[in-house]
Amino acid sequence: MLTQVVEMITKSLKKGEKIRLSGLGILQVRKRAARMGRNPQTGEPVKIKASKKIAFRPAKDLKETI
Repeated sequence: MLTQVVEMITKSLKKGEKIRLSGLGILQVRKRAARMGRNPQTGEPVKIKASKKIAFRPAKDLKETI
């Protein structure tokens, strides 16, 4: 059952939809722009390409409880 829930969440996130889990929070995909970074070993600049990440924003009730 848990596997099916994860599959449904994955499909929704791929479509770009927000997923609201009542009492828990919101899952959504956020886009990160391309940017310049730095190699920590050599110190030379490195271009980091654009990417997507999954962001979680906890619900107000959850934050207040913790």
